[in-house]
This record gives sequence, C-alpha cells and structure tokens, in this order.
Amino acid sequence: MTVHLRQLRPQPSTLDAQARTVEAIVSTGADAPRPGFIERLDLAGCDVSRLVGAPVLDAHRAASTADQLGVIEAAELRPEGLWVKMRFRSNEAARSVLSDIGDGTLRGLSIGYHVADWQDTREGDHRIRTAISWTPIEVSIVPVPADPGAHFRAGEQNMPEDQIEEAITEAAAPEGRMTEALGASVVATIAAAAGLDRAWTEAQVAEGAPAEEVRARALDAVRTRSAQPRTIRAQIGMDHTDPAMIATRAGEALYARMHPEHRLSAPAREFAHMSVLDHARASLLRSGRSVTGISADQVITRALHTTSDFPLILGDQVGRELRRSYEEAPSGARQLARQGTIRDFRPKRSLMLGEAPMLEAVGEGGEFRHGTFAESQEHYSLATFGKIFAISRQAMINDDLDAFSAIPARLGAAARAFEAAQLVTKIITNPVMSDGVTMFHASHGNTKAPTATIKEDLSAARLAMRKQTGLSGGLIDVTPRYVLAPPELETALEQELSEIQANRTSDTNPFSNLSLIIEPRLTSATTWYVVADPAKVDGLEYSYLEGAPGPQLDTKVGFEVDGVQMKVRLDFGSGWLDHRGWFRVG
Repeated sequence: MTVHLRQLRPQPSTLDAQARTVEAIVSTGADAPRPGFIERLDLAGCDVSRLVGAPVLDAHRAASTADQLGVIEAAELRPEGLWVKMRFRSNEAARSVLSDIGDGTLRGLSIGYHVADWQDTREGDHRIRTAISWTPIEVSIVPVPADPGAHFRAGEQNMPEDQIEEAITEAAAPEGRMTEALGASVVATIAAAAGLDRAWTEAQVAEGAPAEEVRARALDAVRTRSAQPRTIRAQIGMDHTDPAMIATRAGEALYARMHPEHRLSAPAREFAHMSVLDHARASLLRSGRSVTGISADQVITRALHTTSDFPLILGDQVGRELRRSYEEAPSGARQLARQGTIRDFRPKRSLMLGEAPMLEAVGEGGEFRHGTFAESQEHYSLATFGKIFAISRQAMINDDLDAFSAIPARLGAAARAFEAAQLVTKIITNPVMSDGVTMFHASHGNTKAPTATIKEDLSAARLAMRKQTGLSGGLIDVTPRYVLAPPELETALEQELSEIQANRTSDTNPFSNLSLIIEPRLTSATTWYVVADPAKVDGLEYSYLEGAPGPQLDTKVGFEVDGVQMKVRLDFGSGWLDHRGWFRVG
C-alpha cells in the first residue's frame, strides 16, 4: 500500500538537526511475506505503551550499547499509520545516520514487535496470519526496506499554496543579480520557505541568478513535488516471535546454564535460568496452546510433537556445545595442512604451476620470446561421515544438563579427532602422486634414513628443502617451519629445538626457529617430519563441503526413540598437493 503525500506540504522537514529529532510513520500494517504464510499487522490491535522510551537500533542489532542510535520520545496511532518521534544520540555514529536521513540517502525503517494473539484466515491460495494483538518494542533504521508505507515524515503545513508563494516572493525582494554574500542569504531564505535542500541552495548561489529567477525555480520545485506521490518504502522487519530467532536466544540461554562463564547476549537474557521444562512450556504458550493442568511429561511430549519451536531450541544448544568442543580439541597434524572448500563430491583437481620462466636478454630490434609454465595436477574428493544420537524424554523431564552437554561435547571432539586421523593416514601411508612416485621418495629429494644424531638429520633435511627445485627445474628455496614427531621423540627434539641464551656465537641453536608439534597418532617411534609453512608452500590439504565447514547438526523429533534425535554430519576430504614442502626422516 502506497501512502500518497499530496496534501502534506514538505516544508520544513520534521528533522530537527539541532534537537536531533525526526518523525516517522513506522508501520501501515502492510503485508509481509513469511515462510508458508503472509503476515499482516492489525493497527487496531497495536499496544504502543512500551514504545515510548524504546530504543532506535541499527538494523535490529542489540549486542551492545553501540547499536542503539536513539530513543522513541513519542508514539501514537494516526490515520496514516503508527507514528513515532525519534531522538538520536549525540555520538558520531548516530549523527551520521541522522545526516543521511536528512539527505534522503537513508530511508529504510523497520519495527521489532511481540505478538500476543494471531488470527488465521485464507485469501485464495494464501494463508494469512493477522496479528490482532501485538506490541512494538523497538524501531530500526535499515538499509533494505520492504513495507511500502512506512516513512520519515515531512512536516505538515496547512498553509495554502498562495501563502507559500507569498513567502517565497517576500524572500526574493532584492532585484537584479545578487552579490555573493547577499545571494547566499536570500537563496537560503527562499529554500527554507520552499523546503528545498542544501544542494539546491548551493547550485543557485554558484550560478548567481537574479532573485526573481530563483523565486520561479523554487515555485516550480514546490509544484512538481506536490504533484508527485512520495513512495518511500520501509521494512516491517523483525518479528521477535520468529521461531528461528527464539531458538537462537533460548538455545544460548540453555547453553549458558551449562557454561556459567559464558556471557549472555542482551536478547537471550529473557530466557536466562529457564529449565528444559520451562522452555517446553514457553514454546507451547508461544504456539497458542494451553499448559494449565498438564503434567511435566505431557508438556515435554506436546512440545516435541506440535509445531512449537522447542526442538529448534534444543538443536541450537546442542549445536553450540558441538562446535565448542570441536574447536577446542587438540589439532596435531591438522596445523600443518591447509584448509580449502569443495563445491560438490566430484574429485577436486588442484593444478600446480611451476616457477616463472627466467627473463632473457632482448637485443636491439630483437623479439621477445614466449615463456611457459610447467604444470602438475593432484586430486582428492569429499566423503560424508556421521552419527545419530538421541536425547531422551526422561532426560528432558529430569532437566539432565549432562545429557545436553556431555554427548555433543564428545561428538565434537570425536569429529576433530577423526579429521586428524584422516590426515595422519595420508602422511604415514605415503600415497602415490600424479607423477607415479610415492609422496616421500628419494627421487623427490624429501626422505632419508636417520643418522646417529637428530642435529645431523635436521641439518640434512633443511639443506634438502633449500635445494628443492620446481617443475621447471629452478630453485624454489623452501624454508622449514615445523617439526612433526611422535611422542617417543618429544624430549629429544625439545632439547635440539630449544632456544639457548648464548654468550658466544658458537653456542647458538640454528634450529630454535622451528616449532615442534607432537602427533600421538604417528605409528612409528623413529619417523618424524620437517615441514614448511602450509600457507606459503603447497603440501597437505583438507577441505569441507562449501558452506558447511566442520560438523553439521540436524534435529528430528524421534518416533522409534522417545525424545529428540540429532544427526552429526561431516563432509570432509584430504589429499597431497605437492611433495616439496615436507621432508621425512625415517
């Protein structure tokens, strides 16, 4: 629905830069498409009691005080919609937004609200959900608007057009061409009477047109503006009863009960200290179902098997626990591999170019010769791994927090351990590369038998890596950065790599810049590796399916299992890209 402002005289603007206030229509009750239905706001059912004093936010963000741009000073229902008067803060960010509103470059508005009662109807093939009792709780300035009708208001002026012309004529009293100082003053007065912006004023001053001509242009601008409908659009945006939003906030609160050190975000605080049963009961109430006189068992069962958001809340909490344990698990060999992504399950082919060809001298009048790059190609693909586990109805009734934390925590750590095991397998199995030679091979110049001392082996490995040549035969000077070893060699290698506070040059340790990484999954007690920085030299790589890094969680209400079933899925693959960044001793 478009609101036409023909009868509204936009002079002056309701924006008061000095007071930092502006008026707006923030809702007209227009339709908003939602998944599976169309949402409609009945303005007659709007409770504006909480809106006065409510925050003006930056795009619905409420993570910190920096996200609040101002407050609502006044609010009321008017024939054209829900009207508010906003006062902006005095900080630089709020002033910048207010300036953009005044320039007309920022016009989007959105409201956040709670819905107490819905009315469900149908219009043709469309399901309509009308909020017949709802409470707006915040207004946001947004960059992408959607609801036609909400807009920043222009000041309403009941003065008829002939009086406007008279005011402009009086302002244009000087005759002839104006001096710069006089012209700026007169043009500014005309612009104020006509409600025209600074750009228009500056253009007239720069041109130095006669006062009469400036007057005519101002009147033309007023008539043109009055003849055209103004259709500034804005978004009726964030429904604070959206199941996905509720799940995120309530899931965070449930997670915080298991991890008291976690600092709750502001939106999640309303769910703080709620038990699992409390969440189930609140979910039923949000979906319009009564919980009066029913047992804890019935509350849990109904919350699981109705359209409530209860399973989503449990899934969010378990997902947080899974990600935390996954990210905190020891890395081992994973630190020495580079992460990538793959779009699908077809083999990922990594094309490696050789070193750039050497520049050649070009004689006078001679031709430049074409250079070529040598190429090599390795490939690997993704595979899917996973597990299903369940949280029982009994655990929910008992508010058993261990069931919600211990199981996903172990699965998260297991997922990280699985990735590490896959990478170690690639290392110790020594697969055949695209050139028909195994990864670690004498012809690759990246392996040797151990000698009597680790120091000699480190020196030989470093020299061999420095002497590595590219596909075209040129030196590429690989720099060692890490040492990967089994636990049996940890003490001996620590002694060789430790930094010494030397008083003489001969006492310095030339290998103190190497970092030691211990990997308990390495099966040989005498084999270890010197590795270059994976960010600089191709070597071992692992990838996830694009858009799904790490373990992913799916939630389903159980039927065979009395509770909630959760599936952990990991799309993962790994492989070697090049042999030059690794050296094996053993």
